Amino acid sequence: MVRRSIVAGIGSYLPERIVTNAELAARIDTSDEWIQERSGIQQRHIVADGEMTSDLATCAAQRALAAAGMEPDDIGIIVVATSTPDETFPATATVVQSKLGCANGSMGFDVQAVCSGFVFALATADNFIKVGQVDTALVIGAETFSKILDWEDRSTCVLFGDGAGAVVLKAGEGDGSSADRGVLSTHLHSDGRLHDLLYVDGGPSSTGQVGHLRMEGREVFKHAVTKMSEVTIEALEATGLHADDIDWFVPHQANRRIIDGTARKLGITGERVVVTIGQHANTSAASIPLALSVAVEDKRIQEGNLVLLEAMGGGLTWGSGIVRW
Repeated sequence: MVRRSIVAGIGSYLPERIVTNAELAARIDTSDEWIQERSGIQQRHIVADGEMTSDLATCAAQRALAAAGMEPDDIGIIVVATSTPDETFPATATVVQSKLGCANGSMGFDVQAVCSGFVFALATADNFIKVGQVDTALVIGAETFSKILDWEDRSTCVLFGDGAGAVVLKAGEGDGSSADRGVLSTHLHSDGRLHDLLYVDGGPSSTGQVGHLRMEGREVFKHAVTKMSEVTIEALEATGLHADDIDWFVPHQANRRIIDGTARKLGITGERVVVTIGQHANTSAASIPLALSVAVEDKRIQEGNLVLLEAMGGGLTWGSGIVRW
């Protein structure tokens, strides 16, 4: 028998404040038509004053734990994927651990792979479970990207939003085939030579300041469709599956055109693609778990479904995974 990481529960949280394209158009040189045509985004959620990444992550985690029927002290490891931590240190995961009331001394740490963060965090937690070091894991993607945006740069500030999503994983057993429930395969990559395509122009050891997000949109688009298609094919080949076997494709919600282009390359029809970018915008590491949560809540994703995940982020980083729900 083979140890597998099975999804036991999922939860999400979005800040109350919704900012529409029309509201942005009243402040900067843009329009609803321009934003929707280039990205598919209609609105985004933005944190309130004083609301931090750990607050979003904690709310999502509480909902995931409730869905799993577990208590905080049942969790063996907390992995938070974020590029917008509360502080330089400690890790946001330890802040979430405290806010959840965990008292069992379980480990918690952050993973920083920008928009690919949730896939990297899922792979990390899955490996801890597979080797038997823990039996349960809380994997969270949480971002407050509104804090690092240049709100005068219309090419970037209209694209991002804030939010958090979380999944609880528990150890299970399978026969090692693609028929098993749980995380079947994950595939992670990065290429630091492409740093200048998507980065933040600041940090503790460079400028001593937080900085703002900077992006070469055309180049990112070009790399995104290619790399995300390649890494999803890698996941399919590793599991002996085909695109037709996939019940739901849940991509990183960066841009509607990227999502559509990747799905076309894979031969996955639109009705099998979960798309939330219109309502959430790009929430970086939170986008996949937020989309998963929506699809579970509206009962599209059912137990036994094969779910294909993929993402690309600054670094550049990119990754994929296949989960049987």
